[in-house]
Amino acid sequence: MQIKIQIDSACAEPELVIRAAAVTEEVQALIARLSDARSSTIAGFAGDTVHLLQPDEILRIYAQQQKVYAQTLDGNLYALRLRLYEAEERLMPLRFVRISHSEIVNLRRVKRLDLSLSGTICMELSNGMTAFVSRRYVAKIKEILGI
Repeated sequence: MQIKIQIDSACAEPELVIRAAAVTEEVQALIARLSDARSSTIAGFAGDTVHLLQPDEILRIYAQQQKVYAQTLDGNLYALRLRLYEAEERLMPLRFVRISHSEIVNLRRVKRLDLSLSGTICMELSNGMTAFVSRRYVAKIKEILGI
């Protein structure tokens, strides 16, 4: 795929043109991603206060006792009014990945991987916490990271 950018001072609004021989799955995926107008900002609730969480500050998102929480770099926990799969869909293009049935991590915040465990991966996150990739997701993580 080639990407070209043309700067035109007379252009009032950005315009995107996709030129292809046919509408392939790749083109459809690109259109879907570009058409998705949802914000990647996530509303996190702490008591009666709503915090707008930027993806860069989210370390991990996990489900516990039928509730979904986001943990930020500073260690704060926020309740989310999203299901885990909804948070995953919203954040997946931003290098978030599911590592187990109940947890999603920000790959930009993974400090180290320990592959010595049989059948699983231990991830050390930037705040010193550890998270374990379940066996079901090991192959997917290895593929994403190229290992």
